[in-house]
Amino acid sequence: MYQYFHGLVIREGTTGVPANEVKCLFEEVGWVRDVPEWQLEKFSLIMENATWAFTVWDQQRMVGMVRIISDKMMMATISDLIVSEDYRGRGIAKKLIELSMAKLPHGDWFAHTSRDVFPFYEKCGLHLLDGKTQGTLAYYGYREAKKQGHR
Repeated sequence: MYQYFHGLVIREGTTGVPANEVKCLFEEVGWVRDVPEWQLEKFSLIMENATWAFTVWDQQRMVGMVRIISDKMMMATISDLIVSEDYRGRGIAKKLIELSMAKLPHGDWFAHTSRDVFPFYEKCGLHLLDGKTQGTLAYYGYREAKKQGHR
């Protein structure tokens, strides 16, 4: 599955994502550095072992991604959400969260993250559970389903 979004292409899938593209995004946000060539494979494996993933492409360059771990029934955790700095402010991250949450609309969603992105996740419907510099945000889909008469 793929779709167009503001001139970019969003692809759904966990296989075939180039390891180097994932590594470049991780390096850009400071999550890794000086990765030896022999460890490059891990960036493909983290995608392949995810439950769901969406990647955002500008031509041949991956400029954003989200990786989800889930039991596909009751809960899901947003493991990684990255948008390249040059592409921020265009609604890409919010779109990635919307696409992800649509995979399990009545499930419980969690994101463990740092304080500086709490407001973003709250705009996406998640609520801070606790934390000072880091914390877990949650969206309880079953509560929303009950409000809407689905449960």
